[in-house]
Amino acid sequence: MSLIRGNSPPLSLAPSLLSSISEITTSLLCIDIERETFIQFGCYIYRASSAIMELQTTKNAPRNAAEILQSISRKIDLARDLVSKCQTGTSSVSDAELRLLVSQLEEVTKHIGEDLSSIPPSTFEDQNYVRVAVRSLSDEMQHACFRVAQSETEKQGEVETQPKQTEEAQLETDLYSVNVEVSMMSSNFSIESDSSGFSQSIGSILMKPRRMSRNSTGHQFGDQFVEPMYGTFYCPLLKKIMEDPVTTETGVTYERKAIAEWFNKFDKTGDFFCPTTGKKLSSRVLSTNMALKTTIEEWKDRNEAGRIKIARAALSLASSPTMVLEAIEELAQICKRKCFNKVQVCNIGILPKLVKLLGYKDRSVRSASLDLLRQLAEDDNDGKEMIANSMDLSILVRMLSSSHQATRKAALLLLLELSKSQSLCKKIGSVNGAMLVLISTKYNSTDSFAPAKATEILRNLESWPNNIKYMAENGYVEPLLNHLTEGNEEIKQEMATYLGEIYLDHDTQTYVAERAASSLMAMVQRGNGFMRTPGFKALARISTYHPNSKVLVEAGIVPLMIEEMFNRQISDDMMNSKAEAASILANIIDSGIDLEKIEVNSHGHTMASDYIVYNIVYMLGSSTPDELNINLIKILLCMTKSEKLMATIVSVLKENEGSYTLIELINNPEEELSLAAIKLLLTVSSHIGHMISERLCKTNGLPENLIQMGPSMDNQIMEKQAISAKFLDKLPHKNLTLNLAILNKGLIPDILHNIEQVQRSGTRSSKYGNTYLEGLTGILVRFTTTLYDPQIITVARKYNFTSVFTDLLTKASSDEVQRLSATGLKNLSAESVNLSKPPEMKKPKFMKVISLPQSLSFRSSSRKLKMPVCPVHRGACSSQNTFCLIDAKAVERLLGCLQHENAEVVEAALSALCTLLDDGVDVDKSLNVLNGSNAVQHVLNVVKDHREERLWQKSFWMIERFLARGGDDNSSSTSCISQDRLLHTALITAFHRGDGTTKQVAERILRHLNKMPQDSSSICIASMSTTL
Repeated sequence: MSLIRGNSPPLSLAPSLLSSISEITTSLLCIDIERETFIQFGCYIYRASSAIMELQTTKNAPRNAAEILQSISRKIDLARDLVSKCQTGTSSVSDAELRLLVSQLEEVTKHIGEDLSSIPPSTFEDQNYVRVAVRSLSDEMQHACFRVAQSETEKQGEVETQPKQTEEAQLETDLYSVNVEVSMMSSNFSIESDSSGFSQSIGSILMKPRRMSRNSTGHQFGDQFVEPMYGTFYCPLLKKIMEDPVTTETGVTYERKAIAEWFNKFDKTGDFFCPTTGKKLSSRVLSTNMALKTTIEEWKDRNEAGRIKIARAALSLASSPTMVLEAIEELAQICKRKCFNKVQVCNIGILPKLVKLLGYKDRSVRSASLDLLRQLAEDDNDGKEMIANSMDLSILVRMLSSSHQATRKAALLLLLELSKSQSLCKKIGSVNGAMLVLISTKYNSTDSFAPAKATEILRNLESWPNNIKYMAENGYVEPLLNHLTEGNEEIKQEMATYLGEIYLDHDTQTYVAERAASSLMAMVQRGNGFMRTPGFKALARISTYHPNSKVLVEAGIVPLMIEEMFNRQISDDMMNSKAEAASILANIIDSGIDLEKIEVNSHGHTMASDYIVYNIVYMLGSSTPDELNINLIKILLCMTKSEKLMATIVSVLKENEGSYTLIELINNPEEELSLAAIKLLLTVSSHIGHMISERLCKTNGLPENLIQMGPSMDNQIMEKQAISAKFLDKLPHKNLTLNLAILNKGLIPDILHNIEQVQRSGTRSSKYGNTYLEGLTGILVRFTTTLYDPQIITVARKYNFTSVFTDLLTKASSDEVQRLSATGLKNLSAESVNLSKPPEMKKPKFMKVISLPQSLSFRSSSRKLKMPVCPVHRGACSSQNTFCLIDAKAVERLLGCLQHENAEVVEAALSALCTLLDDGVDVDKSLNVLNGSNAVQHVLNVVKDHREERLWQKSFWMIERFLARGGDDNSSSTSCISQDRLLHTALITAFHRGDGTTKQVAERILRHLNKMPQDSSSICIASMSTTL
C-alpha cells in the first residue's frame, strides 16, 4: 500500500499534520520564557516532520500508517494548545503553570517518539539512512528531558536555607540541548545518507528567525546571538563588538584600533576631539577598559558554549548536507577564535559525531569533517590523542586513496597533524597498509601537494623505530639507511637488526648493499659484541642475493671474513662470529665470482689458494660448532665448482682425516649438518669413491642410517632421504665391501619396500620423489655388478630382481630410473648364460630296486621325460633363478625404450638387448624371438633418430648380427635392412667419420649388403664402394 495512491486518510492527513508542525515552530519564536526548552521541543517536532514526509512518499507504506499519523496528529494538536498558552506573555503564566506546561510537552515528545518507533523497518526498503535516522530520532524523543530554569525567588530561598554554600552549580542554559548519551545510543549509528528528506538548514528550523536588535534576545547560528547583547559592547566608530576596548579621558570607550585611526587624522601638534562627545581632548593616552573587556569575553564565552551545543545538535544523521556543513563551519570559526573552545568542542561529545560523518555519502561533508578534526588537533597533543582514540585510523588511511581531491587533501593534512604526536606514530604505523599507501603517495601521486605531505608524514613517523622497519619492508629504505649511516650506536644497532630481518626486492637489495656495506663492515670490525651481531646478520642477508657479491668484494669484505674465521677466537666474542663469517663467504663464493682474483691477506693468498682449502678442511671436526661446520661445508661445496679447487679438496681429503670427519658427520643429529656432509661426499665421490665406500663401512651406524628412512606417514620425502639414497647409488657399484655391508645389514627388504611405497604414492607427491626413487633403483643396480658373489646372487634370486627392474622400466616417470633399470637387466641377462644349465633327468627311486625288461624300460624314446628348455640359453631358465629376459617378458619393454628421446635410456636398452645376441647364446633362436617383436625396425629407428656414435655402434652391431645370420627365418629382417635408405647414409657417414670400432662394423654391414640380390640398394652400395 502506498500513501501516494488513492484518497486514503493518510494522504489527506499528512499535509495538514505538516502544516500544524510548521505553525508550532513559527509560534515558538514569540515565546520569551524558557526559550531553550521551547526551541528544543521545536527541533524535535521539526525532525519528526521529516520522518512524516518520508512515510508519505514511501512505496512500501505499512498497514498501520494511518493509525501512526492519526496518533501523531493528536499529540501535535495538544502541543499547539500548550504552546498557545505561553504566547500571551510571561506575566500571565506562573512558575507552577510553566513547569506543568513543560512537563506536558516532554510527555508529548516521548509519545511522538513511541509512535515513530512503531514504523516497521521494512517501510523504507533499501533506504538504510532513512531507517537509521527514524530509529535514532525515535530513541532521542523517547528519552527527551526538558528542564525549567529556577526563578529568582526560588534561587533566593535556596541561598537563605543554605547560607554556607557560597557557590551554586550553574544551570546549563542551552538553547538546543540534546542529551549526548541518548543521541549516541545506537552502536550501529552510521552516516551514509544524503539526507534528502531533511533538506532545511538549522536556520530554518524556526522558520528563519528574525534579525535581533542590539538589545534583543535571540538564537544565533552565524549572525544571531543566544544571550542579550548590550550596546556598550559595540564600538561607536566600527559599530562592531569590541575586542580591545579602551577609554579616552572623556569616558567614552572605543575599539583601540578604531580610535587610534581617528587620532591619526589630526595633526600631532594640533587640537583633536572626541568623536562621540565632540569635546577637545588634551591627551592621546588610552586606558584599557578591563571591566568591559572581561564582560565581553565572558559574554562571548557563554554564547560560544551555546553555539557549540547548537552545532552539535546539527551534526545528526537526520541533518541535510547543508545543515551539517553550516554546523561544521560554525564550529571551525568558534575554535579559531579561542584555543579553549577546542577543548570545549572535544569534551562535549562532538568528536564521535565528526568521526561518524567520515562515512557520510556527501563528499563535501567528509572533507569538512576532516578539516575540523585537523583544526581540533592543531597544537594540542591531548586533542590529537582524543581524536585518535575516537576513530579507526584505518578509515583515515583509506581516505588517502579517495578519488575526491578535497577529501584526499584533508585526510593527508589530518594524518600529518596526528603524526606530529610521537605517541601516535606507533599507532599510525601499525595500521595495515598505512606505510604502503603513504609511500605510494610519495612516489606515484601526480600533483605536488600530496607527495610533499606524504614525505612530511613519513619523516614524522620515523620517530618510532619500528616504523622505519615497516617503511623498508614496503620498499622505502632511505630512512633505514640514513639512520644506519648517521645515527648513534644504539640506532645503528637497531637499524642493522631490521636489515637482517626484512626481505627486500632485488633492485632494492643492490642499492642497500651499496649504501650499507661500509657501515655494516665497520660495525663488525670495530664494534662491541652487541654491535657485531646485527652487523653480521645484515651482511649475511645482503650476501644471499648473488649480484651483491661484487659490491661486497669491492668493499673488502672477504679479508675481513677470513680474519674472523682463521684468527679470531670464539671466546673473544659474545657470538660465534666464525659461523657468520663462513656463511657470508659461502654466499659470495656461490655467486660464481672469480676466486683467483680475491686476495685474502697481505701474503698474496687468494680464495683459490691451497692455504684456504687446507684451513677450512682442518677446521672441520666434532669440536667445531654445528653452525660453523655447516657453513664450512657450504664453502667447500661452492669451491668444487672449480676443477682446480676440486682437485685440491680431493687431495686434502686423501691426505688427512677429512673424509672420516665428513662420514662421521652423517650421523650428526643436526639434520642440516648431516645433509651438508652427504652432499659434499656425493660431490667428491667420483674422485675418491672407493675410499669413501671403505671408510663408510667402518663407521658405526652406516650405511644403514642412509637407507632406513622411508617416506613419512603423509608420503612426504625429505631432501636428506633423497640425497642419502643418491649418495649410495653414486658410490662405485663394483665395490664389493659396500655391497656386502648393505646386504648383511638386511637392507634389501627396506629398499624394495620404499620403492613400492614411492611407486604407490607417486613421485609427484613430493619435491624429492624422483631423486629418491632414482637413488633406490641405483642401489639395487649395485648388486647386479657383483653377481659373482654367492650371497649377492642368492639375494637377487630371492627378491626376483629381474621382475623388479622390468616393472620399473615401464612404471617409472624418471628417465634415470628407466636407464638404471635397463642397466640392471643388462647385468642380470649377462649372467643368464652361466646360470642356465641343461635339465637333469632324475630316475625314479623304484628304478634303482627293480630291473625292468628292456621292452618296458624308460629309455624308450616314446616315453622320455622332457624338461622345458630356454631356446636362447639352451637350458632350464626362469626370470627369477637365471634372470632370463625372455621369461621375464622384458624384451618388448626394452624395445619400447628404444623410442625414448633420452639417448642414455636408449643406450642402456640396446645394451640389454645385445646380451641376447652374445656368442654364448643361440643367436639364431634369439633372432627369431627378436624378429617376432619387430626388433630390427626399432633398431633402424634408433639410427634414424639419434646421431650419438655410441648408439650407432651398438645399433650397427645388432644389425650385423641380423645380416650375418641371414636365412629364410630372417629374410624379412634382412630385406628391411637392405631397403632402408637412411641406414645406407648413416653407414657411409660412420665409415668416413666414426672411430675404429664403428668404422669396422659399418664396413662389415656394407659388405653384407653388397652380397644381397641386385636392387636399388645394391646400386647405391656399388657407387659407394667405387668411392671407397
